[in-house]
Amino acid sequence: MNFKKVIFWAVIFCTATAISQESAIYTNYLNEYNKALELYHTKAYVAAQQKFNTIKSNFDNDSELKANCEFYAANCAIKLGQPNSDELMQEFVKKNPTSTKQNSAFIDVADYYFKTGKYAYAAKWYSRVNTAYFTHKNKEDFNFKYGYALFATKSYDKAKEYFLSLLDSQQYGAQAKYYYGFMAYNQNEYETADKYLGEVAEDDSYKTEVSYYLADMNFKLGNFEKAIEKGLPLLETAQRNEHSEISKIVGESYFNLQQYSEAIPHLKNYKGKRGKWNNTDYYLLGYSYYKQNDFENAVNYFNKIIDGTNSVAQNAYYHLAECYLKLDKKQEALNAFRNASQMTFSEAIQKDAWLNYAKLSYDIGNPYKSVPDVLKEYLNQYPNAENKNEINDLIISSYITSNDFKGALNYLENKKNGTNETLYQQVAYYRAIELFNEGNYNEAKAYFKNSLTYKKNALITAKATFWNAETNYRLSNFNDALDGFTSFKNLPEASKTEEFNTVNYNLAYTFFKLKEYNKAINSFKNYASEQTDEALLNDCNLRLADCYFATRNYSNAVTYYNKVTVAKTADADYAQFQKAISYGLTGDANSKINELKSFLNQFKKSSYQDDALYVLGNSYIEKNETGLALESFNTLISNFKRSPLVSKSMLKKGLIYYNTDENNKALTTYKSIVTQFPKTAEALQAVKNIRQIYVDTGNVDEYANWVKTVNYVNVSNAELDNDTYESAEKQYLQNNHLKAIASFKKYLSGFPDGLHTVKAHFYLAQLLFSENKLDEAATHYTSVLKEEQNEFTETALQNLALIHLKNTHWKEAIPILERLEKETDNSKNITFAQSNLMKGYYELKNYEKAVNYAEKVLSNTKIEDAVKSDAHVIIARSAIKTNQMDIARNAYKDVEKIASGELKAEALYYSAFFENEDGSYRVSNEIVQKIASDYAAYKYWASKGLVVMAKNYYQLNDAYQATYILESVIKNFPEFEEVTEEAKKELNLIKTQEAKTNESVKQ
Repeated sequence: MNFKKVIFWAVIFCTATAISQESAIYTNYLNEYNKALELYHTKAYVAAQQKFNTIKSNFDNDSELKANCEFYAANCAIKLGQPNSDELMQEFVKKNPTSTKQNSAFIDVADYYFKTGKYAYAAKWYSRVNTAYFTHKNKEDFNFKYGYALFATKSYDKAKEYFLSLLDSQQYGAQAKYYYGFMAYNQNEYETADKYLGEVAEDDSYKTEVSYYLADMNFKLGNFEKAIEKGLPLLETAQRNEHSEISKIVGESYFNLQQYSEAIPHLKNYKGKRGKWNNTDYYLLGYSYYKQNDFENAVNYFNKIIDGTNSVAQNAYYHLAECYLKLDKKQEALNAFRNASQMTFSEAIQKDAWLNYAKLSYDIGNPYKSVPDVLKEYLNQYPNAENKNEINDLIISSYITSNDFKGALNYLENKKNGTNETLYQQVAYYRAIELFNEGNYNEAKAYFKNSLTYKKNALITAKATFWNAETNYRLSNFNDALDGFTSFKNLPEASKTEEFNTVNYNLAYTFFKLKEYNKAINSFKNYASEQTDEALLNDCNLRLADCYFATRNYSNAVTYYNKVTVAKTADADYAQFQKAISYGLTGDANSKINELKSFLNQFKKSSYQDDALYVLGNSYIEKNETGLALESFNTLISNFKRSPLVSKSMLKKGLIYYNTDENNKALTTYKSIVTQFPKTAEALQAVKNIRQIYVDTGNVDEYANWVKTVNYVNVSNAELDNDTYESAEKQYLQNNHLKAIASFKKYLSGFPDGLHTVKAHFYLAQLLFSENKLDEAATHYTSVLKEEQNEFTETALQNLALIHLKNTHWKEAIPILERLEKETDNSKNITFAQSNLMKGYYELKNYEKAVNYAEKVLSNTKIEDAVKSDAHVIIARSAIKTNQMDIARNAYKDVEKIASGELKAEALYYSAFFENEDGSYRVSNEIVQKIASDYAAYKYWASKGLVVMAKNYYQLNDAYQATYILESVIKNFPEFEEVTEEAKKELNLIKTQEAKTNESVKQ
C-alpha cells in the first residue's frame, strides 16, 4: 500500500470516528431535552425545571434548544408560583428577542395566571402578546381573556374595547354583552347598560344579576315603577345580602312614588352597609311612618338621625318636631325645631322652625337661654315677620313669666304707651317684691315708688301700697309704714287682696314699734277677733301682753302672758318670765318668786335662765331673805359663766356681805370683780365699794396700796380720763361720727389702760363699722372681746363675725361664731351663729360638724323658711360629698318644700338626678323641664339638669334628643367646665354606641 494513501485513510478514519462520537453525545443531550419536555407536559414541573436547568448549558448560547430550556424552566417557575418566576420569564425574553417561543411565552404565562385567577398578572402578560398572526378563533379567545382580566382589575375603559369586539361573537357574545353592560352600569352609562344587559336579561346564566342591575338602574334613572317591577321578583330567591340591597331599591322606589305604606316593609328589610344604616335610611322610614300618621314609629326612626348636617337632616328634624308635638312632647319638639332652625339648607323650613321654636320657648321655657332673648333673636332674624307685634307682646310676657322683672323693665323703658304703662306698673311691682324677698329693702322701695307712679291697675296699686308700707316697716320708717298701711286699708280694691287679711296685724305691729301701745292693743284685738290660725293668735296674745306691760297695766299683761304659757308656744319661756316680772310690778312679790321658781324648773334650756336667777336673787334681797338671794346669785355665777349678769350678781353678793357686816367676804367678792371684769362699770363700782369698806374699817392705807395694783385705776388721772372719755362719748351720742371717731382714738391713745377703754373700743368699732371701715372696726371689736364678758361682748361678737363673713374668712369667723353661740341669750343671735357655723364648716370641708350645726338650726321651731332651707341644703350637700345618697335624697326633698330661687333650682336638680337613678326617666325629665321654665336664670343648675335629661332620653331610646342636648350644653355653657366635661364624656359614650348601627355618626 502506498504510504501516502495509508496516511490519508488514517486521517479519514480518525475524523469519522470523532464525528461519530460527537453525534452520539448530541443525540444523548437531545434525549435529555425530550425527557424534560415529557416531564413538563405531564405537569411534573419541579423535575422538569430541574432537568431544563441541568441540560441548558450543554447547548450553544445561540442555540434554539438553549432558549427553549430557559423558556420552559421559567414557565415551570410560573406554574409552581415561585417568587422569581416573573423575573425568569423577563430574563428569557430579554436574552432571546428572536426566539419563536417569545409570543408563546407571553400567552402561556398570561393564560396560566388567568386560570389561577391572578388577573392583574394575566393582564400584564396579555398586554405583551402580538396577535397579528392569530386565527379568528384565537383572536376571540385572546380578546375575551384579556378583556375579562382588565374587567376583573376594574380597568373598565380598556376592558370595554376588547368586549366591544366580541358583542356579535357566537361563543362569547352573551358574556361580552353582560360584562360590557355591567361596566356601563358602574360608570353610570345607564342607557348603554340597559341596552346590553337587556339583551341577556332572559339568559339563565345572568338573569338574576341582570334583573338587579336593571332594577337599580331604573331606580337611579327615576323609573321607579320599572325598578319595582324588576326588583320584586328577585326578593323571593335572593340571598341575605342581595335581599337587603333589593329591598332598599324597592322600598325607596315606593317612597318616591309616595306609596309609603308599601315602602315601609321593604325599607325595614334593608340591613344597611356592613350592618349599618345611615341618616338617610332612618329618614326614609321615619318620613314614611310620619305620612301614615304613625308618629310613635316616626319618632323612633327620626331620632336615630345623629350628626345630621344636610338638607335631609334639616327636613328630618323639622318633621321630628312635628311628630313630638302630635305626641304632646313639647320639650322634645323644642330641641328638634331649634336644630332645624339652625340649618340653612331650606329657608322656608328654617323660618317656620324658628317661629315654632320661639313660641314653644314661650310656652314651656327654654333651657339654653332666656325666653326673651330667644324671641328677640327671632325678630332680629326676621324683622319684617307678619307676627312681629305678637312676638313683641310675648317678649314682655316672657320676662314676667320667667321672673326676669329687671329685664322686662329695661325692655319696657323706652316703650311706654297706654298699654305698656299698665305693664310697667305691674312689672315694677313684681321687681320690688323680688328685691323685698331678697332683703334689699332700699332698692325695693324705689321700685314700689315706680309702680305707684302709674296707677293703671287698681289691684296692683293696692298691693304695691301695702308692700311699700311693709318695706318702710322693715327699714324702721314706722311713721311712713303707718301712713302706708292706713292708705292701703282705705283703698277700694284693698279688700280684694290677700294682704287685706293681715293689715290689722301689720298696723298693730307698727303702732307697737311707735310705742302707741293703746292703738296697738286695739289693732291686735281687731286682728285676733278675725283670726283662726293658732300660731298667729298666740303671737297676738304675746304682743298684747307686751303692750299692757308697757302701759303698766300689769294685771292684763299677766292675763295675756298666761294665755301664751298655757298654749305652750315657742315663746312660752319669755311669757312665763314676763309674767313673773309683771307680778312683781303689781307688788305681789310672792307670786313673782313662785313664777320665777316655776320658770327655772320648767324651762331649763331657756336663754332667760340667767335673767330669772338674777331677778329672783334681787326679789329675795327685797324680802331680806339674803341666804336665798345668795343661793340664786351663786347658781347664776356657777352655771352661766359667760352671762353678762355674772359681774352684776357678784356686785349684789358683795353688797349683801357688806350689809350683813361680812366685810372680808365682801372685799373678796369685790376684788374678784375688779380682777375678772376689768374696766367695766361693775369693776369701777367694786373699786368704790372696796374703798368704802376700807374707810369704814379705818384701813385707808391698805386701800391705797391695793388700788395701786389695779393698773386701769389711776386716782390722780381719773378726772382727766373721765373728761376725755365723756367728750368723745358726747360726740357719739350726737351722731357726729367723724368727730367721735377722732375723739375715741385720741382717748385710747392717751389712756390705753384707762377707765373707759372697753366702752371706747366698742363705740369706736361701731362707728367704723357704720362707715364700712371694716378692718379697723375688727381691730377694736377684738380689743373688746379680749376682756371678760360685758354688756358689749355680744354685739362685738356679732359684728366681728359679720366682718369675717363678708370677707369670707371662714377660719377667722368660726371661733367668733362659736363664742357667740355659747355666750348669747338672744335666740336670733344663736340662730345667726349656728346657721353661719354650718356654712363655715361646710366651706372648710368639715362635713360632720356642718351637719351637726344644720341639725341644731333645724331643732329651732321659730326659724324662717330661708334659714331652714339653708340647713337642709347643708345636710344634703354634705351627704353628697360623703356619698350618703339616701340622706341627701331626703334632705333635698325638705329643701324643695320650702326653698325659693337658686336653692329651689338646686333641690329640683337633685330630685331629677335621683329620679334618673331610680329609672324614672320621664319623671326626671319633667323636673328638668320645670327648672328650664321656672329657674332658667340659674344656669349652673339648668346646665346640670340638661345633662341628666340627655341621659334620660338615651335610656328612653331617643338618641337624637340625648346627643342634641349634650352638644347644646357643650356649646352654650362653656363657663361651667365641670358640666361640659361630663357632657363630653356622655356624648362620646352615646356616639360610640350609636356608631355601631349608624355609619353617619362621627366619633
